[in-house]
Amino acid sequence: MKRFSSYLVSAAAGAAVLLAISTFTLAHDGTSRSTVQTAKQSPFYCDQGALDPARRKRHFDVLGPALVAKRTAVHELPDGYEFQFPSDAETYQQATEYVDGERLCCPFFEITVRVTPEGGPMWVRFTGRPGTKQFIQADGAEWIAPVPPGA
Repeated sequence: MKRFSSYLVSAAAGAAVLLAISTFTLAHDGTSRSTVQTAKQSPFYCDQGALDPARRKRHFDVLGPALVAKRTAVHELPDGYEFQFPSDAETYQQATEYVDGERLCCPFFEITVRVTPEGGPMWVRFTGRPGTKQFIQADGAEWIAPVPPGA
């Protein structure tokens, strides 16, 4: 019986690994994306209560406006938007801190931060399930506004 239960444990572990591997696909841009739908889907709203008051103030009154001002390009995507920024250390720190807050208050976003080689630009992509793009359009008009020339 010990040998049989050992086999079951090994088979279950192997199946779990195969399931984990099969839940990712390679996107057209070479990034991996999960294809598994979670049972729970957060509603489309910004849960500002997910951040404590000091962090919420910094997120919405400092980081957001600073990053909007630093955008150098905006790309509309089928399921969201991608924003280009300079890749200096200060902007990188601000962007990653902002993303950390966004994943808490807007857990429905799929967020990607991409830094290009050789000191090239940084890209932050906000995408997600159907409805995500429309949420960004309604709630983030300043983010998707055209970037002023020379920015």
